[in-house]
Amino acid sequence: MKRYDPSKYKAFTPVGLTDRTWPDKVISKAPTWCSVDLRDGNQALIEPMSVSQKRMMFALLVDVGFKEIEVGFPAASQPDFDFVRWLIEADQVPDDVTIQVLTQARTELIERTYESLKGAKKAIVHLYNSTSVVQREKVFKLDKEGIKDIAVNGAKNVLRCAQAAPETEWFFQYSPESFTGTELEYAVEVCNAVNEIWQPTPEHKVIINLPATVEVATPNVYADQIEWFCRHIKNRDAIVLSLHTHNDRGCGVAASELGLMAGADRVEGTLLGNGERTGNLDIVIMGMNMYSQGIHPELDFSGMDHICTVVKECTQIEVHPRQAYAGSLVFTAFSGSHQDAIKKCLDIYKEGETWEIAYLPIDPRDVGRTYQDVIRVNSQSGKGGVAYVMDSKFGFHLPRWLQIEFSRIVQKVTEDSGQEIQPEQIYELFQQQYLELPSPLLLKSFTIEKAEHETIGGKIELEGELFEVSGKGSGMLEAFVDALEHTFGMELQILEYGEHALSQSANADAVTYLQVKYEGRRYTGIAIDEDIVTSSVNALLNAVSQVLHIRRQEAA
Repeated sequence: MKRYDPSKYKAFTPVGLTDRTWPDKVISKAPTWCSVDLRDGNQALIEPMSVSQKRMMFALLVDVGFKEIEVGFPAASQPDFDFVRWLIEADQVPDDVTIQVLTQARTELIERTYESLKGAKKAIVHLYNSTSVVQREKVFKLDKEGIKDIAVNGAKNVLRCAQAAPETEWFFQYSPESFTGTELEYAVEVCNAVNEIWQPTPEHKVIINLPATVEVATPNVYADQIEWFCRHIKNRDAIVLSLHTHNDRGCGVAASELGLMAGADRVEGTLLGNGERTGNLDIVIMGMNMYSQGIHPELDFSGMDHICTVVKECTQIEVHPRQAYAGSLVFTAFSGSHQDAIKKCLDIYKEGETWEIAYLPIDPRDVGRTYQDVIRVNSQSGKGGVAYVMDSKFGFHLPRWLQIEFSRIVQKVTEDSGQEIQPEQIYELFQQQYLELPSPLLLKSFTIEKAEHETIGGKIELEGELFEVSGKGSGMLEAFVDALEHTFGMELQILEYGEHALSQSANADAVTYLQVKYEGRRYTGIAIDEDIVTSSVNALLNAVSQVLHIRRQEAA
């Protein structure tokens, strides 16, 4: 048998739900969110969080807006126990936040769990035991009744300990662990048995959490399981149905979204998806997916960089640059066609309008990013990217013909280096190519007389030699072209012309772009000056300087 052999696996049997309704549902509001960063996420770390890291993470979760936070497994870990005690004794839990703790269905663990919660204003006790076929047969070696007895006895002990501490407002949660690998009829049977003990009501509901502890099938199968469960569980109106998806197949977000459509009310997950194996549901992605559809997730991800920094510091796990919504490159385009489309959309976007920008599902500013992060330039980039950088960073609105010309120069540099080019390097290239020319014509002075035609006279310098020039034309530039043609014996044609202020201030410098044609070749001239007439003349002189420079080289 070859080592790589798919025949040892079997396909998951789908649910026979032919009248499913969830495909026609639309998510229209946020679920109740529960963060499990401090329990599930913490257990997944090579080095569990220190006390200071846990405090930092808890503060972040509160700031983001979580109202339910699973803070640990206090009966299984002394650090978790101590952290829960600190939260309570130091009065760190806001009145609108409920802490949740996890416990297995074992008497001594349940009692230790309640000991950790002594003095809490309110708390969720999360009871679980494994119910799946593989767990029953190969781990616990018990039949269905034996597994159900574990759940029922655990539920009785949870209720007993709660009744002994009436000063706390208690909420109960039960998870048939590995729900996705459990027969649906049996999962309902166990949950009904637990609820027979807890006796939930519509006024005081219990949480039934259905975990995809291991993701075993496509997300639509999980949705079918959720809808089937909702139809068959007793007292549905007295239950908060919760989801807890993992990401073994890379579909944790999709499974939770479809699970909501199938009838769930609540979702557990972690910031950025940290969790065992391939991770938990990424609540940032799911919440921002809602946000992008015009639904407020009731969580605040506007400080995305801060969230990433804190999570990284607490987990010691880097955030992938392509992590949806949170990664450093998710709003960045390198492709030339993408950059061009983004630039064109942003150029016509007006604040307050519906966000419809090519390749950007949300406004980067909504998560604390800037437009300057959107377009970066490498060898795959085109004129749109270079134009965007020159505009957004330095205020140069390059005309299309110049975008094409200058982007070729930038691309040559990136192809030679094989690396991304930074905005400052692009601007340096721009200066070298257009503003810091060798042997430039220098305008010393000029005068303009207006009559039937404009007449100009002036002095220009070339490599230390002073020239007096004069010319006539229907406009100032045409008169200067006439003067230069007579002075240097050349025939010039202005093909392109553009100008604009470099900022919005009253004393802003002006920039002029023009292109002249001489003997079939095109030469670009760009100049900056506080006076638009002077910048136009100098742009013409810069273009002609290049003509003269090449003529001298060819003559030599």
